[in-house]
This record gives sequence, C-alpha cells and structure tokens, in this order.
Amino acid sequence: MRYLSLFSGMEAAHLAWAPLGWECVGVSEIDPAACQLLKQRLPHVPNLGSVEDITEAQIAALGRFDVVIGGSPCQDLSVAGRRAGLAGARSSLFHHQMRVFNAARHFCGARWLVWENVPGAFSSNKGRDFAVVVGAMAGCEVPVPDQGWGSEGVALGDNGLVEWSVLDAQWFGVAQRRRRVFSVLDTGNWSDRPPVLLEPESLRGDSPPRRESGEGVAGTLTRSAGERGAEDPERGQLIPALARCDTTGDGTRQDWETCTIIPAVAHTLRADGFDASEDGTGRGTPLVPVAFDCKASGQAGFGIGEIASTMRSMGHADSHQNGGGHLAVQHGMQVRRLTPIECERLQGAPDNHTLVVNAKGKPMADGPRYKMLGNSFAVPVIRWIGQQIEQAQECSS
Repeated sequence: MRYLSLFSGMEAAHLAWAPLGWECVGVSEIDPAACQLLKQRLPHVPNLGSVEDITEAQIAALGRFDVVIGGSPCQDLSVAGRRAGLAGARSSLFHHQMRVFNAARHFCGARWLVWENVPGAFSSNKGRDFAVVVGAMAGCEVPVPDQGWGSEGVALGDNGLVEWSVLDAQWFGVAQRRRRVFSVLDTGNWSDRPPVLLEPESLRGDSPPRRESGEGVAGTLTRSAGERGAEDPERGQLIPALARCDTTGDGTRQDWETCTIIPAVAHTLRADGFDASEDGTGRGTPLVPVAFDCKASGQAGFGIGEIASTMRSMGHADSHQNGGGHLAVQHGMQVRRLTPIECERLQGAPDNHTLVVNAKGKPMADGPRYKMLGNSFAVPVIRWIGQQIEQAQECSS
C-alpha cells in the first residue's frame, strides 16, 4: 500500500502505517517547524507544499498509490472557534483535499480517501457543512438528517461508499480522550468487502466511562494496540502506564522516571487554542492530575488520577512559542506542565519524535512541538484504520 499525506504535520500517518509496510509517496505541509521535521524524518519523501498549490502534474509524478489521507484544518468547524464553517479560510481547504484526491484517482489509481476533523463538524452551519463533506466525498447530494448527524453512518453516491464514525483515541490504548470524526471513501469494489469504520452491534463491547448514550465501543477497539498499557478488568479498557521503569541487573531494584504519572485518560491535546471538547463547548475547567516521585515514595507502580484537562499547543497569534496553557501535573506544592515527551506518548508517538533540529540548527523549542502534537492524529487510531483498509482491499480485490 502507498499513500499521499496532506496537512502532514509531524506525519502521524507514517508512524502508524510504516509498521504495516506502507510507503509514503508524498507529504504536503507549509508550517516551518513541521517542514523541518519532515525533512529530517522522511528525507526521501517530496514535500508538495501548500495543498492549494498542488498541481495535477505533481500528483501524476508520484506514480501509482492507493490512499490519500488528510485532516483539513478544523478551526472554522470547531464549536470553540468562530464557526465560519467550510466558508472559513482554513476549513475550506477540504475542497482542495477533494481536488487532490480526484486527481490522484484519475492519474494514480487511488482508491481510498481518509478525512479527519473535530465533532464540531456535525453542527457547523446547522449540520450543512458535514452534508457538504459527505456529499463531496460520495458524489451526491446529502440532506441534513431531521435529528442531526449521528456518531456514525454511511452514504452512497457516484464516487463510491463513504463511512464515517467518531473514534476516541482512548479506545486504542493511549491515555487521551480525543474524539474525532473519521470519514473513509472507497471508490472501488466496496460491495465485496467488510466495513472499514462500522462494526456490527454483536462486536460492540462495554462502553467506557462518561460516554454519551448510544455510542457503544467496538469490542475489538478496546483491546487494540496499546504497547504501554494493561487491561483494566473492570472497564475492559487499556490503562497506559506512561511512567518508565528500569530494573537493575539483579532484579531487586526499580528506578522510575520522576513525575511522569499520568491519569487514566487525559483530555484532548489541542492546537491553536480551539477544540470541540467532550462537553461540546471547548471551554471546560481543567482538572489537575496528581503526579508523585516513585523513588521518593517507594511506590513500585503508577498512580491513576482524575481526568486531566485538554492539552493545547497555544500556537495562536497571541502566544509565545514556549508559552503556557498546557496540561499540568502537581508535584508536592508545585505544578508543572506536561513535557513534550509525555504529549508524544499521549498521541502514541515515539519519544522525541518531534525533537529535531530547527531551521537555525538548534533543538526544536517546546512550543512548536506542542503545536505539532496538538494538531496530530493519534497514531494507534490511524494504524487501526490502515489495517481495516488493508483487510477490505484484500477482500475485494
């Protein structure tokens, strides 16, 4: 499988799909910090620049590939933003994503389109914006349902079949509550393959805490890859242990990193100060997770605190690149924000993935790292979607 990544950021799709053997044929990014990361992490992959400027000739030069993935900017769709909708300067980039995919389908044989955004897309412009998204992907006119958009559904048009579903990163073994709308278009033989995003009720497991009624958790998801986690038998979820532990050679002593005890589930990492949060307002009051020093306390384990506040990149016009506004942990009488490494773990990324050399030849500052992480996909979610696409393609080929 080969894919083109739009709005690439720190390129979570590469982190998710490279282990599956997938090849990235191109990226599209203009943020200076993200461009530096892409240049160093994927040096042989061309950066096509702004999605607005990508030409058909550039797409055709990439050769055959299967998937286009991109989360067009969400600020104009977020309930915490100005709600300009798809007419907004940033969220209107969705239409360029569609233009690129249509060219990729024509010149390169691309079959799949993956689109991601905030749940605020459902209510933007009284639901009409999401109708435009689904209609453009499917190739048909889609009315807004009388009862509003549900958390999942399908649409069929001239282009093919579109599935959409709200997936939460915490279902996939990371300690972050990150609800995002994923829509997948299949322009191929969709009738002979299993669903990609939707699963029968018979496969759905117990709902995690604080979920809205009617949004069951797929049983296969609650046991998905969480390399740093362990199953909680009471909730059927994975509780990630983000604190690291090293055992000495004789097995008698454990050395723990100080103050990296993360709550069971943190709120969403945010970028640009906006997000459609769990309560639908984006303005919730943060709760502080409690951390402790395992060495000092003699504890041989990790603590589970309450749900932490939304982590924001604070990458907007009024913030300093190392400004505050991020998740904090309490240590004694002091409070500190989560480190970039802890944020990388909340997104399922390798430690220090965002720590690259900047344009001035110095280590990347924390601010740009927070921004890239807040804008990113959660890696395990994208890996699962990739596995579903791969299975569907095998069944229908």
